[in-house]
Amino acid sequence: MAKRSSNRASVPEAKGALDRFKYEVASEIGVPLKEGYNGDLTSKQNGSVGGYMVKKMIEAQERQMSGN
Repeated sequence: MAKRSSNRASVPEAKGALDRFKYEVASEIGVPLKEGYNGDLTSKQNGSVGGYMVKKMIEAQERQMSGN
């Protein structure tokens, strides 16, 4: 039985933008993320990228909801 990844974009058309955002965030916080294999990074480094992405997306949504 083939294992299916649950790491899929809800809106497939946004995948490219999410990838660019991921690399932008990694650069901002100093994580040496590169295209392809990143198994040499720690779980903490990878988790910090995802966590910071979520934080920035929530901030953007809050700004949009407040009208700013």
